[in-house]
Amino acid sequence: MSKQKKFEENLADLEQIVGRLESGNIALEDALTEFQKGMKLSKELQETLNQAEKTLVKVMQADGTEMDME
Repeated sequence: MSKQKKFEENLADLEQIVGRLESGNIALEDALTEFQKGMKLSKELQETLNQAEKTLVKVMQADGTEMDME
């Protein structure tokens, strides 16, 4: 089983892909492949952020139980 990359690693990978695409010095076929990788990374990053948000909206009550703020 492969180790899941950390958020920061995925973000750095996405930034590199964006840089390559913005440079314009990439063949169309390679650009399409990079774009697809970027979209996949973007989705994974958004899912991670959504999970973090769900975690942060939970507040600990005085008795130590969690209270969902949704």
